Amino acid sequence: MLKKLAAFAAAGILAVSALTGCGSTQNSAVTSDEATAENPMVLTLAHGLSETHTVHIAMTQFAEEVKEKTDGRIIINIFPNGQLGSETENLEQLQAGVIAMTKVSAPGLATYNEAYNAFGLPYLFDDEQDFYDVMDSEEMRDFFLSTEDDGFVVLTYYTSGARSFYTKDKAIREPSDLKGLKIRVQDMKTQTDMVSALGGTPVAMSYGDVYTALQTGIIDGTENNETALTTGKHGEVCKVYSEDQHAMIPDTLVMSSKVWNRISPEDQEIILQAAYDSTDAHKAMWDEAIQTAIQEAKDEMGVTFVEDIDKQAFRDATADMVQKYRTEYPGVDNLLSIIEAVQAKEDK
Repeated sequence: MLKKLAAFAAAGILAVSALTGCGSTQNSAVTSDEATAENPMVLTLAHGLSETHTVHIAMTQFAEEVKEKTDGRIIINIFPNGQLGSETENLEQLQAGVIAMTKVSAPGLATYNEAYNAFGLPYLFDDEQDFYDVMDSEEMRDFFLSTEDDGFVVLTYYTSGARSFYTKDKAIREPSDLKGLKIRVQDMKTQTDMVSALGGTPVAMSYGDVYTALQTGIIDGTENNETALTTGKHGEVCKVYSEDQHAMIPDTLVMSSKVWNRISPEDQEIILQAAYDSTDAHKAMWDEAIQTAIQEAKDEMGVTFVEDIDKQAFRDATADMVQKYRTEYPGVDNLLSIIEAVQAKEDK
């Protein structure tokens, strides 16, 4: 609680200093129509990633494009590395109007709109191209902007790749291979339910604790994209990466509704286009990061990548779980219907 209060206090100090001209966060004294290069609308974007992360680099491009295309009338100042708190705290600050924007893993928005639980469900997408086709569709962009009443809108998404299981020495080719294994998951109900449905034992813990938990045997394996093997050093312990690709969970660039409604329609279009451009740039950066991670994991860590996976068995084992979410959460059913409609259109 004290840490959370400190995060709010730090963000609040930045906001107050901006209003007095002594700092750099959103300037609530102006709308974008009133802003000038001499008296700009200054917005804070806070997140927990490092400056070297591909998403941070993409958001930096976003901020630069917004500044350029508004002739300096709208300035976005980015605070990385969790300077203003955790992802959850940043989202709470956004809802309170203390900061303007943040980066959130899509299921984290389910606290404010239940539909976002859908993004944590397994096998929503057939492959990477299907993921991009759906996420770049007009239907998805309309959905992202439909949540003003929930206190936020989503400007765009950034891929975080496909998540797969990896263990110290056991390949996971079908659900039965998970039986008896303790698998780390994010503190996310959809992931906990997924591993349980597949026969494993889910263990929710923070990413920073995973390496030691693998080393000491607290967990037998975990799941993530390939970069975790190298940036998180998990490949030093886990030598078998099974490419089941059970989930593709996007990151989202979120803006406070209070701020969004102070931006003119013309400037909203500029911001959205800059966001979309940053997503396109991020795709190339992400592909390069994944290929580099795979090569490093193979050559320097001795990780084996297993490709002969029975993905249909995983789909079948989690089908009842997905249906349960559709039944219990009308918002999830609505979003899944949007995704399925786009997929059907692309298949024609």
